[in-house]
Amino acid sequence: MPDKWEYPWFAAWDLAFHCVALAHVDPAFAKYQLILLPREWFQHPNGALAAYEWSFDDVNPPVQAWAAMRVFEIDGYRDYEFLARMLQKLLINFTWWVNRKDAEGNNVFEGGFLGLDNIGPIDRSAPLPVAGTLEQADGTAWMAMYCLDLLEMAITLARHDSTFEDIATKFLEHFAYIATAMVGRGMWDEQDGFYYDIIALDTGEELPLRVRSMVGLLPLAATLTLGRATLDALPAFRDHLEWFCANKPKYAKAIDQVHVLDMHEGRLLSIVAQDELRRLMHYLLDESEFLSPYGVRALSAHHRDHPFQLNLGGTTYEVGYEPAESRSFLFGGNSNWRGPVWFPVNYIVVAALRRFAAYFGGDLLVEHPTGSGDEWSLDAIADDLEERLCRLFLRGQDGRRPCFGNVALLQDHPLLRDRLLFHEYFNGDDGAGLGASHQTGWTGLVADVIARRAGHPDIRRRTP
Repeated sequence: MPDKWEYPWFAAWDLAFHCVALAHVDPAFAKYQLILLPREWFQHPNGALAAYEWSFDDVNPPVQAWAAMRVFEIDGYRDYEFLARMLQKLLINFTWWVNRKDAEGNNVFEGGFLGLDNIGPIDRSAPLPVAGTLEQADGTAWMAMYCLDLLEMAITLARHDSTFEDIATKFLEHFAYIATAMVGRGMWDEQDGFYYDIIALDTGEELPLRVRSMVGLLPLAATLTLGRATLDALPAFRDHLEWFCANKPKYAKAIDQVHVLDMHEGRLLSIVAQDELRRLMHYLLDESEFLSPYGVRALSAHHRDHPFQLNLGGTTYEVGYEPAESRSFLFGGNSNWRGPVWFPVNYIVVAALRRFAAYFGGDLLVEHPTGSGDEWSLDAIADDLEERLCRLFLRGQDGRRPCFGNVALLQDHPLLRDRLLFHEYFNGDDGAGLGASHQTGWTGLVADVIARRAGHPDIRRRTP
């Protein structure tokens, strides 16, 4: 953590997000930091990556491959040696996830903590209070995203070294298995139009946790587009993709979506199909649910008046909308995922919408905000969400910055009013900065947002 009072404490996924922002200043340092955790000093021989300083055996979301691709992009798409080094070590880490966090071998994952602290009704790092397994919609989505990130790395490298095509093929297939398993296990609730965690009891009963939270939006992140030019450049990979779709139709839905846009054929690899995308966007863009003036809330405001309750083992667990500091001591009560805006997952969601936009273009319009009657393209929606995130730091018409909240000293003092703090998270209703205030870490992703919005010459929006 680049923090004057906690340094050198680290968390694996925080570090990955830090490096995307750092790459704009010092790409060599960003790459060094990403390579550090998979080095022999930190990575266990079995492939595990330590989650954070005080719990090496816990897990953070596996975003290292995603961060490596973003840093590679910011650095100008040129350091293939860095990409290959990362891929080799992350292959081992991916295998660890499959062996240790897929208890039943059914491509559904039980990641545990996953960095989202108190987002659910129960402590996801602790054993369940009943005999069973917590099958995680976000844990499974993170692994599907991990597949696609490693696939993107392998495809990028394969265009310079064809031996990487075999690795690309492996992750293509594994993604199809995971995406199919999510549907097969019932994580997508057709009635509600949302993804939920499931408690699979040893009795055979299954209990969906009907909490509308970021857990159910993260399947959007498992999305990749492939253009015809890429497939033609990798004939062995292309041929296997076509063979797989023809011979294993049960698994093909997630990788066999083809759309022609402006006379260019594109293929979408995604957990979320078009119908599911529309239904998820209905919630995401609803101002009474996820859509805040300052980004996407971690928990739907619907739960302000309708808290979720669950009875397990004679104990009642509850999740209610809490837009600011946590009122729950779950996971130590240190931070709150029950309503605030968190920058890293907002960034991930916006990036996913960009990929959907690259595939659908203006052929798919979505009502924004929900109930307004106005239809927007996905790219325009992504622009608006980025603007809301930037609005956290900008002075409004009243001259006040939302991130400073009601702290008069920061709002008004001539020496402090322009010295921005990168808070850990932000009030889901008014945008006030909360949590750690001097961790210029993952909230520093706003620098990348600003650079992209400004059309920084070193960053080109590109799909494989």
